[in-house]
Order: sequence, then C-alpha cells, then structure tokens
Amino acid sequence: MVDLRGRDFLKLLDYTPKEINHLLKVAATLKKQKHNHISHKHLKGKQIALLFEKDSTRTRCAFESGAVDLGMQATYIGPTGSQLGKKETIADTARVLSRMYDGIEYRGFGQDIVEELAKYSSVPVWNGLTDEFHPTQMLADVMTIKEEFGKLKGIKLVFLGDARNNVGNSLMVVSAKLGIDFTCCAPKELFPEDKLVKQCMEIAKETGAKITLTENVEEGTKNADVIYTDVWVSMGEPMEKWESRIKLLSKYQVNKKVMENANPKAIFLHCLPSFHNIDTKIGYEIYEKYGIKEMEVTDEVFESKKSRVFEEAENRQHTIKAVMLETLKK
Repeated sequence: MVDLRGRDFLKLLDYTPKEINHLLKVAATLKKQKHNHISHKHLKGKQIALLFEKDSTRTRCAFESGAVDLGMQATYIGPTGSQLGKKETIADTARVLSRMYDGIEYRGFGQDIVEELAKYSSVPVWNGLTDEFHPTQMLADVMTIKEEFGKLKGIKLVFLGDARNNVGNSLMVVSAKLGIDFTCCAPKELFPEDKLVKQCMEIAKETGAKITLTENVEEGTKNADVIYTDVWVSMGEPMEKWESRIKLLSKYQVNKKVMENANPKAIFLHCLPSFHNIDTKIGYEIYEKYGIKEMEVTDEVFESKKSRVFEEAENRQHTIKAVMLETLKK
C-alpha cells in the first residue's frame, strides 16, 4: 500500500519507483473520471495557496482547475503578490500560509527556497518548478509516454539541448527511477552536473535504466522512442544568452532529420512554451536579431502527427491532481 498523506512533493529523488507509479495510476483514474464527467470532489472544503515567483500558463491552470475538480479553492499569489524574500522571510511565509491553507505550491527560483518552505510549513508543499527541478512536469511526461507505448521500462528517451536545466535534470531522474533508457544529447558544457549524473546512475543499477551522455546527435537519437527538447534559454536567464546558445545548440534542433533517425513510431515531446515559429513577441525579436525563424524545434515537427505536446500539456492537470489528492486526503 502506498500512503503519501502529508508528504511534500519537492523532487522525484525523494520518491520511490513504487510511489511514482502509484501517482501515475491515480492520475489515469482521475483523467478517466474527468473525461466521463464523473464528479471527484474528494477534497471538498480544502484550500490551497499557489505561490508564483515565475509566471506560467500550464502550471497555474493545472493547479487551479485541478483544485476546482477536487472540490478545493485556490488562492493565486503572483510575482508581486507577496513579501516572500523581500519584507518577509521564507520561513515566516511558510508558517503564515500553512496556518491558513491545506497545501502550498511554489514556482520560482532556487530549489533551496521550496525546500525551506517545506521545512517550516506544517502542510504539504509542492514544487511547481525551480531552477533545478520540475517534478510535476515529469509526471505528465511519463504519463504521456505510457499512454503511447503502454509501458515505461526499456523506452529510449532522448533529450536534446540544454540538459543542465530543470527539465534535463528531472528527465534523467525520472528515467533512472522508472527504468527508462535516458540519453542526454547536448554539448558537454551543458551536460547535467556530475553529482546528479552519478546519483542517477546508482539508481539506474537497481531499476535497469541506462544513462547515456553524448554530443553526437545522430548516434544519440538513433532508434529513440521519444525525442524531447526545451527552450534554449530558460525563464529568468537574460536575453543576452540567446546569441551564445544559438551558436552552441543549433545543431541540436529537433527537425525532420532527427525524427527520421528515431524509431518509426517515435513521438515528440516539449514542456512548452516553444519557439517553433515567429508568432510570439520573443520569437519575432529573436528572428529580427539573429535571423532564425525556428529554434529548438522546427514548426514541421511541432505540428506533425508525431507531436504529443498538447496531450502532454493536458496531462499536467491530471498528474497534479493526483499529487494534491494523495498528499491531502484524510
């Protein structure tokens, strides 16, 4: 039996494979209930606080709509909506919010912040994204993969691009935990930190996963089941980073050639948002400055039949609901 009541959800390194698979099973049940219009207000009367230092579409909407589905109320506290770290310490914020709410979500900067919130909170704290880890995204990703292939063990997942960011780190962790063969395909200077790589390799020995780091796109993506990428400059990094990242990562763009090198049934994933065209303000600014219309993925791949990015985005809601339900239920 898996009992997650009262647990924080800060990073998947804290969770066993059995616990992660349990959350995926609960998410699948909640998804069926949602699609079949079956009420599941299991947390009726509870309230949660959503503490955002970084803006978001999917994370905010998944937590807010998920809370409503479960019968809860959610209070959104945006980047300018609290005194966190300015006039009030993280510890004091945690103690105040946990007196008023049943759960606290944090999306922002260093992992140390969400860890400190959890230390001083008397209610569960959930990580909606930090600079180091993005665990709620990972649940949605592996749920999407399992829906597509019917399994996770032995699946070859390849991440191209900046593999030292929160998504690259977290994909390696969840792969190690669940027996997925993970390939980091990136320049060496953007490989995940050695300490985390070693930690994941130790976990992989127990689960049968494989961890591979390579700079070679052709070798790395050969026969892949899942091709995954993320933006080349993460939220919070300066715009000046674009020039160096474009030079460094252009050959790691996910395009038709990359997808053709993968398994014929391979799918494409992206945590979103994506710069696959110039139809956004930032996308157009980059085009004007550097002359490129597509960045980490081409529009052809993004809009192709192999793309599962919107199924993946929907699954943010179901998996986040699973985390809230399992950690808050009586």
